[in-house]
Amino acid sequence: MQHEKVLIIEDDRAIRQLITTQLEPLNLHIDHTDSAEAALKKMASQSYGLLLLDINLPRMDGLSLCRKVKEHYPTVAVILLTALSSDMDRVIGLEMGADDYICKPFFARELQARIKTQLRHRAQLLAASINNEHDFSCERNIQLGSLLIEFASHQAFLAKQAINLTATEFDLLAYFASHPNHVFSRQQLLDKVWGYQHSGYEHTVNSHINRLRSKLEQHHQAPFIETVWGVGYKLNPSQLSN
Repeated sequence: MQHEKVLIIEDDRAIRQLITTQLEPLNLHIDHTDSAEAALKKMASQSYGLLLLDINLPRMDGLSLCRKVKEHYPTVAVILLTALSSDMDRVIGLEMGADDYICKPFFARELQARIKTQLRHRAQLLAASINNEHDFSCERNIQLGSLLIEFASHQAFLAKQAINLTATEFDLLAYFASHPNHVFSRQQLLDKVWGYQHSGYEHTVNSHINRLRSKLEQHHQAPFIETVWGVGYKLNPSQLSN
């Protein structure tokens, strides 16, 4: 993660400075700007690994910028900075392809953990791309009925159709598939998939699972990621017919 470039897009100067200070322990190259338009100009000439993106920007809003970034720079991780009350913005942000979101105000350790997680996901994607280019083999595949997960290509297939997943959605599905019929609480999934422990952010798991289910249902009507009420979630392989 050393020397990775992170772009902070936030129109509040005090918040930009605070975030920059909070990220100093990560040894990243930090850049910042106060508008979506300026961010796009910077991205046209420089390579960034991750964007910290405020939703409430002047002129072009953060959600619109997120969509543009994911269209043109799909391997760049995007973490949205949102207000506690903006549940709909968070849902829409995930629909636009955002990898994660964090609510203001936030703690430095939490922000650092989320950034490290997303940069790790990005490194895995880039490594998978290089392995594919040179036809190297990587980790084992997982086949559960009509579900196929290929770690080398970082892709998932359902009924032989490729599923368009974000890096976090792929990791979440792969974790479930690696432990069929095992019930995980939201906090366990935060720890194992996102890589941090922080109570109060279980709704991050809810949002990603809802989005993942929506994508899976386009290819498979039977819901195989099931809710175990009062406990958490599990993948039921019996629902996956070949």
